[in-house]
Amino acid sequence: MQIYLYLCKKISCMAPISKSQIKLVRSLQHKKFRDETGLFVAEGPKCVNELKERFEPYLMISSANASEQEIAQMSSLKTPQGVIGVFRQSNRNVDDLTDAGGLRLVLDGVQDPGNLGTIIRTADWFGVRQIVCSSDTVDCYNPKVVQATMGALTRVDVRYTDNLKQWLEQQRENKTPIMGTLLEGENMYLVLDKMSHKTCPTKTDGVLIMGNEGNGISTAVRETITHPIRIPSFPPNAETSESLNVAIATAIVLGEIRRREIFS
Repeated sequence: MQIYLYLCKKISCMAPISKSQIKLVRSLQHKKFRDETGLFVAEGPKCVNELKERFEPYLMISSANASEQEIAQMSSLKTPQGVIGVFRQSNRNVDDLTDAGGLRLVLDGVQDPGNLGTIIRTADWFGVRQIVCSSDTVDCYNPKVVQATMGALTRVDVRYTDNLKQWLEQQRENKTPIMGTLLEGENMYLVLDKMSHKTCPTKTDGVLIMGNEGNGISTAVRETITHPIRIPSFPPNAETSESLNVAIATAIVLGEIRRREIFS
């Protein structure tokens, strides 16, 4: 409630929302218009307030300058939260990414907005500050992604590239271990045991690749993996589901990596 009142106070002097602004906010549900305008939309006082720490606000909307009906028209939520923020996007080009080192996450063709949002939030929890995505990964500024991150976009730098394999090959040339989750990979716990005992080229940097929900990691990207891993089911060889949800799998692997403190 405090955040909500703070936001209302900050925008109370603004003119009432216009029809053109309502149309703009609604258009940002579509990637075409997000790309054209360089804007994205977020909802809810907590999410909006956190995003203000990193992204430049373009338009702030609440009951101070819009009616409940107008907010409902602009909202993508079943139950509007009364606060909508429109922000300017940050640079998404991987070529301009400053390599912070440490553990980085790579997403190859992740399609579901809820999965991407959850992965970004999970990366934030486990201290992963950079995510590199293939161009066919869902847009991180999709409203459903933004909502699922719960403000984590403020702290996790998400970038996209048209040539993910080339970027990964550069990491491999730098002797960076590249882990990738594959059904035919080696037991994750055994692989991480080896890394924990310093058989890995470096204990500073590392890359973890997670693949598409249905097809996994693409053939081209698989060629860059130095440490193919899988999360073993239990009990061994028992009949189970074909695979884990990609967001759940990401959390399991990151949690185990951080428990062992393999990468910075």
